Amino acid sequence: MQMDLRTVSIQPLRQTYDPVARRFGDKPASRYQEGTYDIQSTANFHYRPTWDPDHEIFDTARTRIVMSDWYAFKDPRQFYYGAYTLARAKQQDAAEANLGFVENHGLVANLDAGLRDRAIALLLPLRHVAWGANLNGASVCAYGYGTAFTQPFIFQAMDHLAIAQYLTRIGLLLGAEETLDKAKESWLADDAWQGLRRYVEDTFVLKDPFELFIAQDVALDGLLYPLVFDTIVNGVFAAEGGTPIALTTQFMTDWFKETRRWADATVKTAATESPENRALIEKWVGHWRDRAAAALQPVAQIAVGDKADALIAEQVEQFNARLAKAGVKV
Repeated sequence: MQMDLRTVSIQPLRQTYDPVARRFGDKPASRYQEGTYDIQSTANFHYRPTWDPDHEIFDTARTRIVMSDWYAFKDPRQFYYGAYTLARAKQQDAAEANLGFVENHGLVANLDAGLRDRAIALLLPLRHVAWGANLNGASVCAYGYGTAFTQPFIFQAMDHLAIAQYLTRIGLLLGAEETLDKAKESWLADDAWQGLRRYVEDTFVLKDPFELFIAQDVALDGLLYPLVFDTIVNGVFAAEGGTPIALTTQFMTDWFKETRRWADATVKTAATESPENRALIEKWVGHWRDRAAAALQPVAQIAVGDKADALIAEQVEQFNARLAKAGVKV
């Protein structure tokens, strides 16, 4: 018996979804395109929300930024739910391996006691900053407009929740449960933390989702993460024998380098839309940058003492150069 095998090419009736085809043509689309573009609800809102009758449930008027197309934004990471979860799963495996290595080899026991106390005092209250960022990310996702703009913020919210949990793990490695309680007391009462605490709490009441993005993801994260995790932990602490601490915070360092690309792309897209957008963004960036720098100065003093002013000035200079590349001069 002889069998002849043939290859049959089956042409699909549709290459992609209609909204994606209208934007990019009737051709196979990427998963990012299919999971992002033109998903925003635009019609058939039965009533305006009773808690905000001046706006529709989804309304471009919630922000002063004006876009001719809210799908002009593009995440350079190409993150939709599937790609995001796969990327974070790999990073979680690496983070767990680092934490396990430090714990299993007893590396914390070899740390200088003074260095360990400084690390605890600096890092653990940041759990509350990350928790506030989680709320802010969820807020922008809820009140922003257009999936291309809002989708990354729920990812940001979950990432900040993970960072808060990692900081908790680090606290338990460096000390005990009492260190977490002490860190909460520091966040609520110590003078060094009250400027940053006020900053975080003030962002909770921002109504404009794009300004909230600037305040949280551009200004605060843009200064805090390179200052604390790159300059202080990977630089100052590591030079003093604190490499185990740097291992436990590797996720934060890698995460910021990745998310900075998305934040810069978002700012650039909105700023190049119109001179009015650029002027407004420059005003917001300047205001929240100055507040973030002032709030972080006493926090940096916990770890580096009199060197804090110089480190903050260096971070602000690098921040300005970074935003200039995105078309925003402050």
